[in-house]
Amino acid sequence: MIIRIVYGLKSGRRLTELQCRGIRGAVTVSANNKRSILAATKKLLLTMAGTNKIKTEDIGAILFTTTPDLNAEFPAAATRDLGWPPNLALLCGHEMSVPDALPRCLRVLMLVNTKMGSDEITHVYLGDAKNLKDNP
Repeated sequence: MIIRIVYGLKSGRRLTELQCRGIRGAVTVSANNKRSILAATKKLLLTMAGTNKIKTEDIGAILFTTTPDLNAEFPAAATRDLGWPPNLALLCGHEMSVPDALPRCLRVLMLVNTKMGSDEITHVYLGDAKNLKDNP
């Protein structure tokens, strides 16, 4: 589903069309502690935003999931450390417990309003999570 947002005036000015796009990201976390979870989350969020030239005001929502072995901190707390807007819609949850899944993995789905097409989005996989590109 594509949600189109059109800004502009009907007075002959050019309209700007934005679409809601999802940017996927994942990173492995070195240990199940607050410091490691926040550090990995910040690195992933900054890489996702920087790679895709996303400004925080263009973010509609961010969904965070972790494997069940990561529970020492809410990954969404990293947005406060980054100074991102406090009114961002954030949600944390756990991934399904799948046998032989990549351990200590943090995943992010960032929903953004953008002019980019889906083929212009760069999904970001860091650390051992690089292996997830072919296996979600």
